[in-house]
Amino acid sequence: VLSKKLHQLKWLDVISLFMYFLFFIFLGPPKVQVYSYQPGEYGKENTLICHVSGFHPPDITIELLKDEVVIPNTKLTDLAFEQDWHFHLTKSVSFTPSDGQKYTCRVTHRNMRKDYAWEPNM
Repeated sequence: VLSKKLHQLKWLDVISLFMYFLFFIFLGPPKVQVYSYQPGEYGKENTLICHVSGFHPPDITIELLKDEVVIPNTKLTDLAFEQDWHFHLTKSVSFTPSDGQKYTCRVTHRNMRKDYAWEPNM
């Protein structure tokens, strides 16, 4: 009886390891890039862009924020996928950055939420 339980436990460990592998390889966190169309310059109109790729399943929320407040009138590309069934999506909005303002892209995927900051490089 003990031998049978040990055998079952080993298979459960193998299955758990396999599921862990699948989670991080195929269902890992999306890759997020936050950038502006033109180099960042305070007081000059620009486009803030958040490109999210490498995610599955396709259910995802992308928000662009200015000082922790959602920016209205954003544009969202159509959901697209690669041959390996990982998806990508881009959200953008016109903005005029000012010194001291914080712009972020908030991505929520599979009940995990993370903020990514725009770095003006000025």
